Amino acid sequence: MNQENNCITSIDNIQTFIYIPVFIIGIILNALALRVFCCKLNKWTETRIYMANLAIADCLILFTLPVKMISKSTQVNTQCLVLESAYFINRYMSIFLITIIAVDRYITIRYPFKAKQVRSPQKSAMICGILWILIISIVCLHKWFEKRDKPGCCFKKTSKKPFITVLASTIWGFLIPLTILSFCSIQITKKLTKKKKSDPHEEKLMQKSINIISVNMAVFIICFLPINIANLIQLIADYSNATWITAKNIETIVNVAGIIANTNCCLDAICYYFVNKEFQEAAKELAPKYFSDDNQSSENQNSEIM
Repeated sequence: MNQENNCITSIDNIQTFIYIPVFIIGIILNALALRVFCCKLNKWTETRIYMANLAIADCLILFTLPVKMISKSTQVNTQCLVLESAYFINRYMSIFLITIIAVDRYITIRYPFKAKQVRSPQKSAMICGILWILIISIVCLHKWFEKRDKPGCCFKKTSKKPFITVLASTIWGFLIPLTILSFCSIQITKKLTKKKKSDPHEEKLMQKSINIISVNMAVFIICFLPINIANLIQLIADYSNATWITAKNIETIVNVAGIIANTNCCLDAICYYFVNKEFQEAAKELAPKYFSDDNQSSENQNSEIM
């Protein structure tokens, strides 16, 4: 019992240490991003629509973090289930929007002439709407049929019965997006690497684009790979009737991996600044003291790549 209390205390301390700055920084940056996307940029492009939806999803995740910090004392009720659903809806929305942005980027770079025919702001808005409806429906259905052993706490797995939906969500909610994201990122990088550079300035821009694509890919893997591996380990432990100590150790791993995954909603906002020239200029206008003039040389081509 003492060991369990020590683990709970450690997780609570880690959550407090990480979630408070993530919440504050994430809310500020995502609010700034939404204001730029909605008020300061004149034209709604395909990428901008995806990013605005990504900012909304990240904001909604951020608002659930304070509840997670006090979840140890919150009993399962209707309000709790709504918050849990909102949390998972927006996590998967973030994953799929990041993937769709990569696909959109791939089409633009690999097939620039066809891209003009298949891409449009209206189609992007429709894709986002369909995606919201699908993920909300799937998560709510899962929560509706999810079995819990009473009493339980909010944001905590209280049933010892294995959730086969964990395997399904890992496949469609991580492995498939990861495969698509990896393919698109690798193909774009190859295309940019093979492209002839007419001058050092263009070469610098291409290298900057490749670096940003690599960073986006790395952030996705670092944030979402640990939680999915941890969930699979917990599923295997549930099926194999693992000992109480083993189950508690795995639960600790899942909690830590979840904390890492939740930092993505803050890291996404940091990446907005590097997306395109227009966003940089609008962000500087809103908060000039936080942004330098170092990136004024960004070209319109970078707007399509990022």
